[in-house]
Amino acid sequence: MSAEPIVLAIGPLRTNVVLIGDVERREAIVVDPAIPSLAEISAHLAAQSWRLVLALSTHGHWDHTGELAALVDHVRTSESRELEIGVHPLDRHRLVDPQPMAAPFPIPSVIPTRDLVEGDHIRAGSIDLEVLHTPGHTEGSISLVDVRAGILYSGDTLFRGAWGRTDLPGGDDVAMLASLQRLAALPPEMRVVPGHGRSTTIGDERDWIASAARVGSLAAAR
Repeated sequence: MSAEPIVLAIGPLRTNVVLIGDVERREAIVVDPAIPSLAEISAHLAAQSWRLVLALSTHGHWDHTGELAALVDHVRTSESRELEIGVHPLDRHRLVDPQPMAAPFPIPSVIPTRDLVEGDHIRAGSIDLEVLHTPGHTEGSISLVDVRAGILYSGDTLFRGAWGRTDLPGGDDVAMLASLQRLAALPPEMRVVPGHGRSTTIGDERDWIASAARVGSLAAAR
């Protein structure tokens, strides 16, 4: 049985860092570990007696990857094991050779150990997250669906009343619109935990996504 996810707004861009834990096997996954989240993640893991088994990024921008290297070092030092790191293969280069853009601090490199591809299932105990490839913000952007819990972790694809930027390297308006339409087809009651900002539901976002689809262009809908 998975616990209610812990959502921490971290860093200068207030990235939603999500801890998802299994209450029986005491295993946990962290999604989009922004810098500086190590101390808060470690405190929550200790409080819940959870063991972190996987850290993953919905895409390769610095505000969703910055604490990966610190987490790897922490697990290696404190538990003498390797932490699995997951990202879509099209965004792998952004972790290996990070381009910090406007980051106010250095973003260390990290080597992913797992490719998160369309249809993959990420499991830890009873946690089961299905990978949806939802490009548009970057080529390798993904969303994660926890069907059992009724939660979508949408990264920077879908926000409350908005979508992720498409004017950065790897962005694509056409791909983003297709990804948004795909997410809009999920059950309306499904909760959405985005990469930034407040949670929403698929049902609450459907109207504006449908309007953008009718126009046929996100740029024209702005």
